[in-house]
Amino acid sequence: MDENKTKATDASIGDYIASRANAQQSDDCRDLMVLLEKVTEQSAKMWGPSIVGYGSYRYTYESGRTGEAPLTGFAIRGRELVLYLSVDSEQQQTLLSGLGKYKMGKSCLYFKQLADLDLAILEQLIRGSITELKQRYGE
Repeated sequence: MDENKTKATDASIGDYIASRANAQQSDDCRDLMVLLEKVTEQSAKMWGPSIVGYGSYRYTYESGRTGEAPLTGFAIRGRELVLYLSVDSEQQQTLLSGLGKYKMGKSCLYFKQLADLDLAILEQLIRGSITELKQRYGE
């Protein structure tokens, strides 16, 4: 089986942000880091070359593939930031409706700036995502 390329590393988060972020993104990354550390009660670590992750969980897919991933985290993707969330439950979907201006992929919430989002709802989404992942894959 192929080895998972996204692993926790000792790379510098500051260097990552400085190399990718514009001024607005840099400010938003700092604010996201405060929020994510508060919610997860974990320190940030780089996961692979481009994800700032918090906490971790082990997963096993139906295919049998296993791995480890951050409970939540973010990345800088061009002009957007992406926050990694599980939003499968009805409650999470309801929260998304009041979040603000974003695009949602399978587990990727894309937005241009934090000012476009309701931060209280964002915090609830992050908490709900962590709960969903822990229920699905265990502590």
